[in-house]
Amino acid sequence: MTITNKSIEQISIPKLLCLIFIPTSVLTIVYIFAGLAQNVIPSLILFYLCAAFTLFPIELGIVMYASKKEYGSFSLKSAFSRYSKMSWWKVFLYGSLLFAFAGIMSVTLAPLENNLFAPISNYLKQITPEYFDWANIEYFGQYSKGILLFTFIGYLLFNVIVGPIVEELLFRGYLTPKMSRFGNWAPLIVTVLFSLYHLWLPFNNLFRISVFFPAAFVAWKKKNIYISIVFHCLCNLISSISLIVSVYQG
Repeated sequence: MTITNKSIEQISIPKLLCLIFIPTSVLTIVYIFAGLAQNVIPSLILFYLCAAFTLFPIELGIVMYASKKEYGSFSLKSAFSRYSKMSWWKVFLYGSLLFAFAGIMSVTLAPLENNLFAPISNYLKQITPEYFDWANIEYFGQYSKGILLFTFIGYLLFNVIVGPIVEELLFRGYLTPKMSRFGNWAPLIVTVLFSLYHLWLPFNNLFRISVFFPAAFVAWKKKNIYISIVFHCLCNLISSISLIVSVYQG
């Protein structure tokens, strides 16, 4: 059963910012200090291990605590306060079409944004330890096959399945309806904040917003966050496979 917007309690902008940026700040700090303390495993899997013990539990905890307050028990119900059933094939159709649009943006807008912010990103790379650069394919070469296998299995698990699902439950499922007083601006507001929340990946915000806003808007209008979940998982799957292939080809 779909709950109408009027029955959904709204949250203030300060609270919204806290719910988004406190968890990601905790993760980023833990990740940086853990990375400075060791380099036994690649920073790629270190990040997701840190997320598994900080970001993801906190984000799920926010949704479950809200469900306890709103529905009387710890669950994920608060992430489905605006939900209407849809055939699975329609969910995958919408998700796939949105993914195709993201592919177009990746070969048009993304390179332009990279060139625009190249001076800043290059400077940050110079002052940041090499260990934290995920795009440095050569750096992966120092690790054994066993460590790389562990890294990429964990990367696929957390980046393709766990991360997207948890983030969509929080951002599109729970937070966006809490901003419904802004009408159709709600998905855009939350999408912009979602992009900025990637403190560990400070660039490509224009690209992230351009591809995630359509998915958020469609999920909002169709009242079905499974659309954005499918889209998010597909995007992360392709980016993950691309990185893994690059490492092994390198």
